[in-house]
Amino acid sequence: MLEGLSAVERAVYELIFRAGDLMAKDIPFKMAGVVPSLVRRGLVEVYKRPVEPGCRKKQKFLRCKEQE
Repeated sequence: MLEGLSAVERAVYELIFRAGDLMAKDIPFKMAGVVPSLVRRGLVEVYKRPVEPGCRKKQKFLRCKEQE
């Protein structure tokens, strides 16, 4: 599953995995560049949802996809 990942990709994946549900802007700036490659590999998914129940603006969140 995680074979073939670079050290930065593995660190970002583990950060998202530990958090469970992480806002995209909470990933450190220098590490955020590997998120598209994790999405292409099918390890991480990006979705939008409101941060607060009464807020209409939606933010991007990241979560690990379920692995069979």
